Amino acid sequence: MWRKSSYSPDGNNCVEIGAGIGVRDSKAPAAHIPLSAQAWEAFLDSAKGDHFRN
Repeated sequence: MWRKSSYSPDGNNCVEIGAGIGVRDSKAPAAHIPLSAQAWEAFLDSAKGDHFRN
């Protein structure tokens, strides 16, 4: 099952995530980047850290 961000204004121009599946662009849903649960957790941990702050 794919989920879209609640921050997407129109629901059609966003990145979607699928638990245990990966990520995809809502404009090209046939293609996706597969991610394991561990890879997704590592991404979230990194994004929550100071790695991307200026």
